[in-house]
Amino acid sequence: MHSDDDSNRGCVSGRDGARDGGHRRRVRYSGTHPRRFEQRYKELDGAAYPEMQEHIRAQGRTPAGTHVPVLLKEVLEVLDPGQGECVADCTVGYGGHALAFLERIGAEGRLFGFDLDAEQLARTAERLRAVTGASVCFGRVGEKESEKAAAIKLYHSHFGALGKVAGQESVGGFDVVLVDLGVSSMQIDDPARGFAFKHDGPLDMRMDVRRGKTASTLLGEISEEELRAALAKFADEPQADRVARAIVSRRKEGPIERTRDLVRVVLEAKGMTVRRWRERANARPSDLHPAARTFQALRILVNDEVSGLKQLLHQLPYCLRSGGRAGVISFHSGEDSRVADAFAAGLAAGVYDCVAEDAIAPTPEEIAGNPRSRSARLRWARRAK
Repeated sequence: MHSDDDSNRGCVSGRDGARDGGHRRRVRYSGTHPRRFEQRYKELDGAAYPEMQEHIRAQGRTPAGTHVPVLLKEVLEVLDPGQGECVADCTVGYGGHALAFLERIGAEGRLFGFDLDAEQLARTAERLRAVTGASVCFGRVGEKESEKAAAIKLYHSHFGALGKVAGQESVGGFDVVLVDLGVSSMQIDDPARGFAFKHDGPLDMRMDVRRGKTASTLLGEISEEELRAALAKFADEPQADRVARAIVSRRKEGPIERTRDLVRVVLEAKGMTVRRWRERANARPSDLHPAARTFQALRILVNDEVSGLKQLLHQLPYCLRSGGRAGVISFHSGEDSRVADAFAAGLAAGVYDCVAEDAIAPTPEEIAGNPRSRSARLRWARRAK
């Protein structure tokens, strides 16, 4: 029997030597499969248990709580950050791409990072400072800093503020801009954020918890037609009609407030039970979860990601220095098409002098090591000189 009682968690028996000053064994949790996500310490502590992460990757899964920047090699190749350049990481996340940029641009370069998640941004600041030893500070959109320019400056802001920051920092634009439109693994694996179907949690999905409606609230208000369109357009869901109909029918019984509730609705809409899916997942671990597309579409709606992407693509070429390079990593066909069209229009207008002919996809080796990268697509453009 599993117990979530705080008096039981973390207790060490007298025979372990905790009370008599002897050798103290590490804390053990009740049961062989702890319920709480934070108790699955082996998978979360990659430094202490590297073999656990290797084992999970070998099974075609991504270890919980890990941050693996997608298409990193390809990003560095096409954006080619150089010594002393100015880089904007518009979705800095936990700093995976940022660390690679900092290594390339050196001590004379500058990096500006944007993220809507304040909690994650604070952790990222500590990570970047600890790994690089560089100075890190926080900025505010529309407010110039009087202090000496820091090597790394982070903004708790949407990437739509890129143009304003470029102006207020008086950097004359950026040499490199990267936008990764995916959600961070750190957010996906935190049940309290409600982004994923793997662990139960409140159905929230807001990148910025300061504002906006939660996913639960949105599901209680959206029409069946709007939901069907979003599933098809934002997630390429082939059974959009059935899923939308099932959600609207289920909410008549009461609000859908937990991630597990939404997962069950989607599974039922697709004629599948939780048990049946688990059996199939065990046999074919690389298969996409039946609810994955629904969660993706809902996240995009909650955070109004389409409007944000439109705003960014419109101002992007004017935020780049002469010869500056921009890259966008998207995760579904709607995003990729929008990026491709914007880059093509910029090329035709002469603001770009070169754009990617085709989207760059992850290699089979990357997908095997990080299954969450499978749908990633990278497109790039270069500002005309």
